[in-house]
Amino acid sequence: MIGMEFIAEIRRRHFVGGESVSAIARDLQLSRPTVRKALTALEEPAYKRRHQPCPKLDDFRARLERWLDVEYRLPRRQRRTARRLFEGLQAEGYRGSYDPVQRFVKRWKASRASSPGVAQAFVPLAFPPGETCQFDWSREAVELGGIPQTVKLAHFRLAYSRQMFLVAYPREAQEMVFDAHIRAFAFYGGVPARLVYDNLKAVVDTIFAGKERQFNRRFLALANHYLFEPVACTPESGWEKGQVENQVGNVREWLFTPCPKFAGLAQLNAWLETRCRELAARPHPTAESRAVADCFAEERPLLRPVTASFDGYVENSMRVSSTCLVQADCNRYSVPAEWAGQVVSTRLTADTLRVVADGQLLAEHARCFGRGQMVCNPWHYLPVLEKKPGALRHGAPFREWELPAAIRVVRDRLLRHPKGDKAFVEALLLAREAGFDRLEVACELTLKSGVVTGPVLLNTLRRLAEPARPRRLEGVPAPALRLEPVADCGRYDSLREVRHAH
Repeated sequence: MIGMEFIAEIRRRHFVGGESVSAIARDLQLSRPTVRKALTALEEPAYKRRHQPCPKLDDFRARLERWLDVEYRLPRRQRRTARRLFEGLQAEGYRGSYDPVQRFVKRWKASRASSPGVAQAFVPLAFPPGETCQFDWSREAVELGGIPQTVKLAHFRLAYSRQMFLVAYPREAQEMVFDAHIRAFAFYGGVPARLVYDNLKAVVDTIFAGKERQFNRRFLALANHYLFEPVACTPESGWEKGQVENQVGNVREWLFTPCPKFAGLAQLNAWLETRCRELAARPHPTAESRAVADCFAEERPLLRPVTASFDGYVENSMRVSSTCLVQADCNRYSVPAEWAGQVVSTRLTADTLRVVADGQLLAEHARCFGRGQMVCNPWHYLPVLEKKPGALRHGAPFREWELPAAIRVVRDRLLRHPKGDKAFVEALLLAREAGFDRLEVACELTLKSGVVTGPVLLNTLRRLAEPARPRRLEGVPAPALRLEPVADCGRYDSLREVRHAH
């Protein structure tokens, strides 16, 4: 780009001096197209930057705009800067640079300030009772067990009564969405006719023109079970569910400022449910003479009753490894040894993992939310121990096996002797049929005897597992004969007179 001084000289040399375009370009070391462009220019050319594409930010534009829209309603001191918004997007999975986020925030703020004194206009809405409920997620900072963490908070809000429900989860996954709906419908005591969502992946698979959506098939199973109509908002139009969007900012101010502290997630959710009931005593936003709880009492009978709870799991098929493990959500869980190498189904819920095959439940574990953890049930490996008893000493499933004190002492003493591991494995095999409580009693009796060996332990356990003998009936008189036979020993003398043929 050339300056105005060059443009004036070029026009003067051509129009006044009569020099050709080629001569001017050669003398000023410019291209001929540049010289021709300068001849037609009357003002200094301004550099117009084209719109710069930001492909990595495209998937996060709606979320970033929603954050900006929510924080625009907050006091200026409580709004996040572009740098803080960039860090929030990084926590959500954004892998781009900071500059596109900064430019987007700058353009968004400029669009809001382009018409000073003129606010965006909306039509006031009125919802009939029992019809509409709005749903959204938010990220909140808490301290659980002394560790600062970020939890995902599921927000529900009945549009008529403004009754809200909150529940926290470690992450924003589909099984968490299912569990949040189950808890919300139980809290409300019924199901509304419509639920309004963002276009989150757990709900919407594909966005078409207008309001057309291809909903997730598993989510449709939830909607069909509770018979509510799912409605997805227009992208980047958070005002279509403005009540719950506004609730996100209010809840952060009311409940999460300052940062709350709890022993665990269960205690946090119990506190949130209590606070939802307490906050219902606030005045209704439109009917100020009534409380939210009064409007909810009017709306509750119009909700559809819940006849049966939905089994909100996400299912995947996989093959059991040779170490009797299946992987789910970056962690490994044990399966009974007889299913090693076979295909099973894992069903993830918000707090459990179930392993199912051939219509039967094979294993159930409490779900872990870390990474690289291994959750094992030692009883799943008992058939392997029957063939390889030496694995009892160093097997990972048995190293941290929490056993009663008596069983642990007997095990440690038996492992000091040759083939003691085999004897303890035989005791475990007997306990599988006789019961773990009897094994504990057998170990206690073995310790009292002072002789801790495999045969003594097995003998004690077999005696405990032996079925009880029937009691002897006492006090019942034996039947008496009315005519007792007379003893006649002479009959035997007649046998001596019998002659035998030879």
